[in-house]
This record gives sequence, C-alpha cells and structure tokens, in this order.
Amino acid sequence: MVVLPQSLPAIETERLRLRCAEERDAPAIADLMNEAISRRLASWPYPYTVPMAADRITGVRVAAAQRRSLPFVIERRADGAVMGWISISRAPGEDSVALLTYWLGDAFQGHGYMSEAAPAAVRHAFALMDVATLRAAVQGDNGASLGIVRLLGMSSMGEGRIWCPARGREEACLWFELHRPAEMAKATASAACVQPSGT
Repeated sequence: MVVLPQSLPAIETERLRLRCAEERDAPAIADLMNEAISRRLASWPYPYTVPMAADRITGVRVAAAQRRSLPFVIERRADGAVMGWISISRAPGEDSVALLTYWLGDAFQGHGYMSEAAPAAVRHAFALMDVATLRAAVQGDNGASLGIVRLLGMSSMGEGRIWCPARGREEACLWFELHRPAEMAKATASAACVQPSGT
C-alpha cells in the first residue's frame, strides 16, 4: 500500500469532492468506463476491467507520492457516488509541464460537474506541483471537452498529434495550454521552502 503525504488532502467544491484515487475505487471506475468515453481518451482502453483499474490506481498513487501526479476521483458529496476522473501529471521528459486528463461517466454528464471540478483541480495543481504550464489534448469534435479548456482559460496551440496507447496509434488532436499565474508561482515557491526534504 502506498502511503501518501499529508499535504494531499481532498478538495471540496459546492457539490463535489476530489480525492486521490484509492484501491476501493477500482470497481466503480471500471463500471463507468464505456466505449464512447474510451474513444475520447488516449490511455483508457475499452473494455476496461477491475484489475486494469486497480493497476492504474496503484501506479498513480506511487506517482502522487512522488509529486508527479494528482490523480483525483470525482465524487458527489451528497451521496458519495464516484462519477469520474481528473488527473494532472507531469509530462514525460518535461518536469515543468503537466498534462490534464478528465472524464465523467454517462449518467453524470450534462450537469456542470466537470465545470466545477476542473478549475478546482487546476488551482490545486499549480499550488502544489512545481509546474509552469498545463496542457491538454482534445479531439476537434469533442464539444464538451473543448468547453472545459475554454472555461479554464487555456490558449490554443493549434493542431497536433498524440500517442494513444489505448488504441496503439497516433491520433490528431487540438493542443491547449495554460501558464501558471505569477501570483501562484510565488505561492508555490514559498510552499516548497517549508517542505521537509525528501517529500
């Protein structure tokens, strides 16, 4: 079992709780993933089994303990229902850049939940992780996802490609980025000064 630092608390918004993924979430995450959602994501294949979800959760918890990822399960505060996933992880080979991934199960789409979750996760990532830029890759016909990057104030980087291990191929996408606000950079630097070494 991976022990996470005490500085990774859950984030609460008006309706939601964003908390680090746990082993117990594997069945719910596997149950939410379907073909329609999978085809919008680079690294979530379909069918998606409980063991696959458990393996992912184990891996992201290790990354979270090393401050390389913030892997959040999105949970509804009213009833504890697991609704989806949002993660922010350092880009391979680019420690100052993080990649944003997000999705909701079918039953939870269209209610503004991701519009509530994404800004909270991004603020937390900029405050906790020493990253200067956040990027997201979105399929050009994914209107809901494009709405989220616009809500976050992300700027278009234009057309590009992304490797999709879920389908074993490169695919076309639109890239977006958001730079860390200057005041947030100062706060992150201050927080780093009080972190014990080795955390």
